Amino acid sequence: MQPRKKPKPKPNTKSPAISGAFPFLRDCIYLYRMQASDLNFSLQGKKLFFASDFHLGAPDFSSSRERQARIIAWLDYIADEAAAIFLVGDIFDFWFEYKQVIPKGQLPFLAKLSQLRDRGIPILFFTGNHDLWMRDYFTQELGIPVYTHPIEIQVEGKKILVGHGDGLGPGDPTYKVLKKVFTSSIAQWLFRWTHPDIGISLARAWSGKSRISNSSKDEQRFLGADEWLWAYCKEVEQSVPHDYYIFGHRHLPLQLPVGQSATYFNLGEWVSQNTYLEMSAAETRLLTFSNIPFPQGTRLESNSHQ
Repeated sequence: MQPRKKPKPKPNTKSPAISGAFPFLRDCIYLYRMQASDLNFSLQGKKLFFASDFHLGAPDFSSSRERQARIIAWLDYIADEAAAIFLVGDIFDFWFEYKQVIPKGQLPFLAKLSQLRDRGIPILFFTGNHDLWMRDYFTQELGIPVYTHPIEIQVEGKKILVGHGDGLGPGDPTYKVLKKVFTSSIAQWLFRWTHPDIGISLARAWSGKSRISNSSKDEQRFLGADEWLWAYCKEVEQSVPHDYYIFGHRHLPLQLPVGQSATYFNLGEWVSQNTYLEMSAAETRLLTFSNIPFPQGTRLESNSHQ
């Protein structure tokens, strides 16, 4: 991929890199024009890093600021080895872009992303169910593409499907309807007419009722065959085989077999687990990050379920 550029704010609806088997992916790249070569990564001795569900802003300012410092330490830790960094949804517990206003409180994190882009490190950003109201700020100000659906990438000959994961797989019909409402242009237009002080306060109160803010114990329980993203991966694999499926949203780090040779990884979260995926030419592994007594990533040994 090329060093940081200022892309033209035009949606890409005809990316040749998107498989014809996933026609809904053709409009997934929002306000950023990428070519097929941009989604074909050659590691050249470096690594890809994937993380999701930072939920910056939740549940309160002080704990979010501590988490933000930890995430920035992680970004510094991986920067020299990074061929690209994938931020796979729910990075913010709430995000809405008015024409002239964005939510405050995340400046150190945004500054770190800008610094990494100035170093020429590619960053790919995915929306989740908490930050689905992103528009062109990341693209125009930071040169970071924003994806609203899963995308397919190629890494050293391996085919990988990456996305946040909300609304995929069986079940959860209520959320799937709500997502269609919230992502509609009418809903966003109406919210934009709400004064930011009121709108952002209301949205943060709503997000405060989320499962991550309330530390749901059910998230730590493996659901077996009822793991809906695992079921989704199996369904896709039957028609379009992949080597890896990488999703967030579940808040539980997982490494599960899909078919004969594919693997589904869930990235976990950063409110309590600090987990991420590291992909090199030699191996792909889930790690947990700690910056005490010094920054380090440690392999997760208890994330596989049969």
